[in-house]
Amino acid sequence: MEEKLKRIKHPNLKNRVVTPEEAATWINDGMTLGLSGFTRAGDAKAVPFALIKRAETETFKVNIYTGASLGSDIDKAFAEAGIVGKRLPFQADPTMRGKINDGEMLFVDQHLSHTAEFIRAGVIGPIDFAILEAVSISEDGLIIPTTSVGNSSIFAEHAKHIIVEINMAQPEMLEGLHDIYDTGQQGERKPIPLMNPDDRIGTSGIKIDPAKIKGIVFTNQMDSPSTIVSPDAETKQMADHLLEFLRSEIRVGRLTDKLAPLQSGIGSVANAVLHGMVDSEFTDLDVYSEVLQDSVFDLIDAGKVKSASCCSITLSEDKMNKVFGNFEKYRDKLIMRPQEISNHPEIIRRLGLISINTALEFDIYGNVNSTHVSGTKMMNGIGGSGDFARNARLAIFVTKSTAKGGNISSIVPFVSHVDHTEHDVDIVVTEQGYADLRGLAPRERVLVIIENCAHPTYRAQLLEYYAEALTRGGQTPHVLEKAFSWHTNLKQNGTMLHEVGQLVY
Repeated sequence: MEEKLKRIKHPNLKNRVVTPEEAATWINDGMTLGLSGFTRAGDAKAVPFALIKRAETETFKVNIYTGASLGSDIDKAFAEAGIVGKRLPFQADPTMRGKINDGEMLFVDQHLSHTAEFIRAGVIGPIDFAILEAVSISEDGLIIPTTSVGNSSIFAEHAKHIIVEINMAQPEMLEGLHDIYDTGQQGERKPIPLMNPDDRIGTSGIKIDPAKIKGIVFTNQMDSPSTIVSPDAETKQMADHLLEFLRSEIRVGRLTDKLAPLQSGIGSVANAVLHGMVDSEFTDLDVYSEVLQDSVFDLIDAGKVKSASCCSITLSEDKMNKVFGNFEKYRDKLIMRPQEISNHPEIIRRLGLISINTALEFDIYGNVNSTHVSGTKMMNGIGGSGDFARNARLAIFVTKSTAKGGNISSIVPFVSHVDHTEHDVDIVVTEQGYADLRGLAPRERVLVIIENCAHPTYRAQLLEYYAEALTRGGQTPHVLEKAFSWHTNLKQNGTMLHEVGQLVY
């Protein structure tokens, strides 16, 4: 215990150590909890499971707010225990997804930069307990986060009480990485003084009133590994197409060989596409993203990255062991911020980011669906993709052209759910090629998308739809009674494919 207490450097807090089970008894039916954690990193681990254990003998529900998805199968266990009334702003667990789609749990799908503003304005809340993972508590009462910041700082500021989980498995070398900045109230705040991706503008930990800390719990558990899969031949092709596009931007003078700060969204495809830059000629790169995945550390290892700013570090098991086993190699390049800063629209616009995010599907006009399978079934959530797409210098969306063995085309006549309108999408990329949509009218986009991005199996089918749509006229021609027929055919026949001219609508 003496070694553990060294992590509590504030002299008046050493007597607040409790067990997770005791801390869990403080939480009552109907309360709202703000949990640390962003994409399986830096999540509170002990108190949530003690709360789940309580559900074996008690009936209650709580609202769960986080930064993004949680690790350690916490969301799965929450869903199975049936104790979540409302969840926001993002999740990525299949069991929880099923409960949401069955209507057994409410889910608020938010842009990740918006949650803090809603809490600050009192639109959602109040937060009864903030439960935050930390490396330590400093002498002056700063909570030092672990591998994510997410929404932890705004939770701590606005919660009635705080429970700190000090994770002994997380290295104390994390202290000093964080840059915690609070924007202040809307209408009263000053400009955010962040001029370069590697600027530091805040404090090394989360400032709180120590009196708000009701209890401190000790844990000893690393983050859950990322679930991303390795790059494959198709993602390699996508990366090559993206590099071809970037080189064309350099040739015409819209970019330099230093490119611009890079952002890559969570997920295997975006990670794999960014990984494709490892063997490129580009060096001295800045990363300004919400999540740092394996690909960013591959780029660091290749000597390509000057600095990397994020709100979360989410790694596969092998990469986690390598990075944290040799952390001094990476430490000086890393900065971790609250997600409302990593995803802040004004900063994204001012720094001029190149933003790479993943689509489930996009349509012939450039509208993107990132969240809903066949228009109704929630996958994970919009995450930060909208924060970046609307404001980036280059809003790039990537996806493989087909799924489910070719039975699904990722390019359709009309997306079944719109997360990013055609107005916010600049470039779309598949393994087939890329389409630059900037400055194109709707009718100009169609052939560029079909010819460059659609799988050859589906091109004739898309052209058939568009030819009929043209007979109806309009700025954005559609055959409304057939616009979702591909999704209907998928549901009825297990495929979007049909013989041209043979599908009955």
